[in-house]
Amino acid sequence: MKIEFQNHGIEIHATGCFGSAGDAIQHVNASGHGCAVLIDSEPLVISQHDAERLATAGVEFAYLGDHQMADGTFRIVTVPVNSD
Repeated sequence: MKIEFQNHGIEIHATGCFGSAGDAIQHVNASGHGCAVLIDSEPLVISQHDAERLATAGVEFAYLGDHQMADGTFRIVTVPVNSD
């Protein structure tokens, strides 16, 4: 899936668009490739290289990840990039 950010002059390729942040994170964990991100409310898996290009270009997005709580449960966390 090709995604263009015309205002920033950048194009990235997503491995997949997922129904939930959890699904995107699970895909990354299972495949061992890419990183889960949230762009325009869409959970995607993209390459780390593309994520770095987005950050450098000033595109607003968030990395997605699992965080293990003290009680052993997991929570999905977002790490915003280029947000105000």
